[in-house]
Amino acid sequence: MHFHGYVWTGAKQRFDDDALRRPPPPGPPPADGRPELVQRYREVAAEFPVVDLPPLETARWLIKPDALVRGTWDEPAQAADWLGDRLTAYAPRFASAPDRVPARAAALARRAAERLGWGGDVSHGLYLERPAFLSLALVCCSPNRALPELPCPFSPSLPAPAGPHSPGRAP
Repeated sequence: MHFHGYVWTGAKQRFDDDALRRPPPPGPPPADGRPELVQRYREVAAEFPVVDLPPLETARWLIKPDALVRGTWDEPAQAADWLGDRLTAYAPRFASAPDRVPARAAALARRAAERLGWGGDVSHGLYLERPAFLSLALVCCSPNRALPELPCPFSPSLPAPAGPHSPGRAP
């Protein structure tokens, strides 16, 4: 088991586009269905796997492009430290004063380490200044507890790319 880290920041309005944050239904609408529904299904089916928006189900980060992985770790504590570092780095931009308190980042990192330790995923979303949003996620991989059928973003036949994706390394 290992863990992948993901970061997304952007306009809150874009984050609120739920259609691109959820996978398409298992089957397309009937061919003789309303043309706008057929077109929307095609758009979502094509875009969901590649769009950088955080998925509604944290585990579904695993089907996104591997370029979105910001770090990979073998130990829950390492992944949680990364989360704490990201929270600390973004803290001056948090819209809510209580979210800026340094002890909050430390507490969230501690809880993340506990959750990752039993194979759970971790996801946090915080408002930033100027209606922007920050999404941070740590996803358990190989297998994921919530969706064990999802493959690791890095092929088992290929080593993980060098640099920030290597186990124990992160930007």
